[in-house]
Amino acid sequence: MPLTYRAPIVVPAAARHTATVIFFHGLGDSGHGWSFAASNWRARGRLNEVKFVFPHAATIPITVNGGYRMPGWYDIVEMGGDPDSLRRHEDKDGILETQRYVHELIQKEIDSGIPANRIVLGGFSQGGVVSIFSGLTAKVKIAGIVALSAYLALSNHFADLVPKPEFNKATPIFMGHGDSDTVVHTDLGKRSFDKLKELGYDASRKVYPNMAHSASEDELDDVAAFIAKVLEENRDEL
Repeated sequence: MPLTYRAPIVVPAAARHTATVIFFHGLGDSGHGWSFAASNWRARGRLNEVKFVFPHAATIPITVNGGYRMPGWYDIVEMGGDPDSLRRHEDKDGILETQRYVHELIQKEIDSGIPANRIVLGGFSQGGVVSIFSGLTAKVKIAGIVALSAYLALSNHFADLVPKPEFNKATPIFMGHGDSDTVVHTDLGKRSFDKLKELGYDASRKVYPNMAHSASEDELDDVAAFIAKVLEENRDEL
C-alpha cells in the first residue's frame, strides 16, 4: 500500500517561476530541516526564478533503530563500521515506493507548466540516495541531480532498473561528501561515484576536508553554482 506523505514545504520563486528544485532530507529529519537552503542558494546562485520544494518522508519503522518509527525514505537494516553496511539487505520495496513518490512530484511540476529539463532533484544522505535513484530512473529528462553524503542504491542490479531508452544518461550529477563521514562512509560515496562513471553517467564529485556527516558553506556554494549551471544549460526550453 502506498505511504501517506504530508504536503511538502514550498518556497515560491522570487521572480517568474521557470524552474523547480526538489530537495529531500535525511533520515529522521523533515523538509523543515533543509528549507533554510532556499534563501541560501538563491543568494549564492541568483536563483530568483526557482521554486524550491522540500518534501517530508513518511514515518516508518527503522530496523537499525530497533523498529522505532521515524521519518525515512526507506528502511535501514544495518549500519556498521564498514562502508558496505548500508548496502547490505537494502530495502528495495521502500526505495521503489519512494521512487514512485518522487516521480509523482516531478510530474506535478510538469503539469504546472515547468519543463522536465528545468527540474533539479537533490538531497542529503537518504535524500541524496533517492535523488540519484529516482532521477536516473525517471522517464523524463531532468536538468540535474545533487547528492550530498549519499550513495547509489541497489547498485548491484541498478542497470536493470533504469528505463529503456534511458532519459537521463547525460544528466549532470553532483556528489558532495565530507572526508570524515562515518555514517555514510566517504569510501562508499567514492565507490558509488566510480560505479556511475563505469555505467556511463555524467557524474562529478567533490570531497570536503574535515567535514563529517553534514554540509558546509563551501559545499552549499558549490550546490548553488551547480544548480545555476544546469538550469542555464537548459534555458532554451523557456
